Amino acid sequence: MNQKAQQLNLKHTHFVTPHGLDDENHYTTAYELAILTDYALKNEKFKEIVSTKTTTISINGYSRTISNTNELLGNLAGVYGVKTGFTFNAGRCLVSSCRQNDMDIIVVVLGADTKNQRTRDSINVIHYIFDNFEYVDISNYVQENFARYKEYYEKNVYLYKTTTAPKIELSKLEFNAFPLKSNSANLLSTKFYCLNSVSSEIQNHDKIGSMTLYYEDKILCSMDIILTNQLEHNSWFYYFGKIFKEFKQNF
Repeated sequence: MNQKAQQLNLKHTHFVTPHGLDDENHYTTAYELAILTDYALKNEKFKEIVSTKTTTISINGYSRTISNTNELLGNLAGVYGVKTGFTFNAGRCLVSSCRQNDMDIIVVVLGADTKNQRTRDSINVIHYIFDNFEYVDISNYVQENFARYKEYYEKNVYLYKTTTAPKIELSKLEFNAFPLKSNSANLLSTKFYCLNSVSSEIQNHDKIGSMTLYYEDKILCSMDIILTNQLEHNSWFYYFGKIFKEFKQNF
């Protein structure tokens, strides 16, 4: 379990026992529980289990119906998991997954005094997210900003040991849409970091910079800026002509 936590880069999570009873060395955070839940939900069997309200099993030949303890499952639209929890130190806890309007969210409520409080808080957070956030497609914004930068860069970059004008392109976006506050696309901004000089030593398809997309002061994503043509090395004829030109100017 701790090896998996390290693989998921959970820096504030540590397990002592699989049952999760109180121990000072057994801990996590709401945020890292959300990351762990997102990972677990990619397992279809896990997703099927946590979304099941009731099921009938057989024990020693006798049928028994068991029910999911997640009070939101089947009672709040879009909820399909995930897990309730309780210890004396942790209080009443609930990790919920919910899908509405093509948007999936994970909500983690910890430390509630009662089951009713964790239910109320979970519902309030879920409603708040779906009422105030929407998926925003950022692909057009990225391409428009990069097109302006590309025009500027290809005209102003300094050429060293080459006269070939560089051509640049942007790497593929990993995600085209992000959940942002409604009507807040104006808070998007970009920053470019790129070599201010290029030479024939740089190869076609080499990364020469990056474009970073920000929402307010938070990084949403970063893309590589790639050289898409081969910069030819200046020939001896080029240098001979340059020397001859300078000689004529001086005399």
